[in-house]
Amino acid sequence: MPVQVEVFASPGCSKCGHAKEVLRKLAEELGGERIHWREVNILEEMDHAVKLGVMSTPAIAIDGDLVFTGLPSKGKLEAALRERLGDEAQGAPA
Repeated sequence: MPVQVEVFASPGCSKCGHAKEVLRKLAEELGGERIHWREVNILEEMDHAVKLGVMSTPAIAIDGDLVFTGLPSKGKLEAALRERLGDEAQGAPA
């Protein structure tokens, strides 16, 4: 079953753009069909963001759990994704 990732972003946020780019590249590296991700505009889906506990952007939820409340390093995001995929033995340093 694919991992569901949501990137909570606000319009004009440069860190949000960076988070989306890092996630896009990681999804490709780890197998695009294994990771389904979408951008969540917090202005359009504020109720959903509040329900998960998003207080600032960028924030990243994996399988409905708020995992990062700020911009994670590529290594930390990759480790979290590999863990959800069951790939931690092949993962990058945490």
